[in-house]
Amino acid sequence: MRRLITEALSRDPNIEVVGVAANGHIALQKLTQVNPDIITMDVEMPEMDGIATLRELRKTHPKLPVIMFSTLTSRGAETTLEALSLGATDYVTKPSNVGNVTECITRLEAELIAKIKVHCRHLGVVETPHALPKKSSVEVRPFIPTLPVATKPPIELVCIGTSTGGPNALAEVFKNFPADFPVPIVIVQHMPPLFTAMLADRLSANTPLKFHEGSEGQFIEPGHAYIAPGGKHMEVIRFAGRLALRLHEGAPENSCRPAVDVLFRSVVGACGGNILGVVMTGMGQDGLRGCELIRERHGQIVVQDEATSVVWGMPGYVAHAGYADKIVSLEKIAFEITSRTLSGRRLATA
Repeated sequence: MRRLITEALSRDPNIEVVGVAANGHIALQKLTQVNPDIITMDVEMPEMDGIATLRELRKTHPKLPVIMFSTLTSRGAETTLEALSLGATDYVTKPSNVGNVTECITRLEAELIAKIKVHCRHLGVVETPHALPKKSSVEVRPFIPTLPVATKPPIELVCIGTSTGGPNALAEVFKNFPADFPVPIVIVQHMPPLFTAMLADRLSANTPLKFHEGSEGQFIEPGHAYIAPGGKHMEVIRFAGRLALRLHEGAPENSCRPAVDVLFRSVVGACGGNILGVVMTGMGQDGLRGCELIRERHGQIVVQDEATSVVWGMPGYVAHAGYADKIVSLEKIAFEITSRTLSGRRLATA
């Protein structure tokens, strides 16, 4: 894997591999010698594994970007989530079921190089959405409320989209959340299969809400949160007068499956404007088109600010398009969700 990663990275003229190490002990010894801008590290290494190495690394280099490599296994998913909670910046899964070395290198090149450039901004590729793509029909404009806040529809459902930095951000948002939250929450976190189930289990164990990996036909309930399973789009539909989940393996959108836009689009179809959309840290612009639809139906939108985002791509595009009712720090997202949902329901019953 070290040889394949080195070969993949060497194809980019802006990247230089300044050192390799067979285990964590050697990596820590080399750190001051090569002074890297970023580290890629396997979660499974002899003598000193990735978790132990990361713990030591963060004592001396708290801000140095670290991208973890893991396998698409339950153990790999669990270890990766632990690494993210300990301060890893991002992760990449090792290519599996590839036919040859060339395909393996191509996959590494496509996924890893993009993430390196996002986390090393001096390389010249910065995820800052100052402008939307030329083909977009959406103008960059300041937000103008379509309805006074007091007359907006009451919230029936909260939908959240996030990617890079999302697992830790979700844990922060829901750590002190009310267990009796009065509406369901549906979430797209860009992750592969197995990882989303592990994330739901971890959030359930450490937050007041009950988290689930979404399943086909599942009715969704207040006080519960449902995470789209890796590799499948998740939609919300109305069935027998109740909200339920629909899963499918349609074409990726924004190079993602699950995709935020797919979820948000379905939520608008099921709930109209009775929606609170939340877009948090992540690469790319998944969620932008969905927020456009929510805005058209007078739903509410909150996005995470740039200062507290690991990558201000997804929330940044929504903010620059003028769709956000409010741009807030990660620490204030829980308050925005609860206050907007509860105040809307009080108005509806008054």
